[in-house]
Amino acid sequence: MLYLIATPIGNIADITIRALETIEICNYILCEDTRVAKKLISILHSRNLLKNIDFIYISLHSHNEDSRVESLDSSFYQNNNIALISDAGMPCISDPGYKIVKNMQKYNIPYTIIPGCSSVLSAFALSGFGDKNFKFIGFLPHKKQDKISLFHKILSEDNIIICFESPKRILDSMQILNDIEQNREIFLAKEITKTFEKFYFGSIKDVLEKIRVANLNGEWVIVINTSSNDTKKQYLGIEDIISLSIPPKIKAKILSKLTGKNTQDCYNEIINQG
Repeated sequence: MLYLIATPIGNIADITIRALETIEICNYILCEDTRVAKKLISILHSRNLLKNIDFIYISLHSHNEDSRVESLDSSFYQNNNIALISDAGMPCISDPGYKIVKNMQKYNIPYTIIPGCSSVLSAFALSGFGDKNFKFIGFLPHKKQDKISLFHKILSEDNIIICFESPKRILDSMQILNDIEQNREIFLAKEITKTFEKFYFGSIKDVLEKIRVANLNGEWVIVINTSSNDTKKQYLGIEDIISLSIPPKIKAKILSKLTGKNTQDCYNEIINQG
């Protein structure tokens, strides 16, 4: 039997009783990083929360998930109890695991989930934007031009947007957002449930000024509020520009200004879509 088990996102005390009971009966642990998993098990054991520490650890990360799916046949899941965990939070949410799940479905092998902590849901609840639907887009792209294009697209959507960002790039991402639309309401959460947990909220412009002088180390979740109806009427997104009845060359120039991409690349994209 395969168990998808949520682990704490920071505070070890957030582990659930059901998660502990399930880990106890497992003999294999599929984990993103075996070192992190062993450390978690060791801490739980040292606090007398786990008795069994005799597990076989199998790494499951973004670089080997395909090979793991192929190497672990149906008998492995049918003859063993296996815990699938990520380094923190819920497996398969911007973490490995979904290909294993698809394989279980393909061969009609039983599996279940032991729910628990999720930084996505925690940030959404903390943001105060809960009167609307939200859309989770995972980690932001690394390249500046890709990030600019993505921000232009999502800022014109109706959904609240939730994403992850690295401490090395959080300031740059906020600066790009500020250059596009500085008055949008935003919520940033750093190190949720951990000792140095910190929240920032307000306009993009105000939050950017706050984090310029802040300690940026840690894991960041960004929650961007949808614009008001008045803002939406004034704001043109990439899809809006593409739909305009104007020559492709003019569209390409406008998109180039918005996204930072080369004008010729924008033109080629427009022609290919048409």
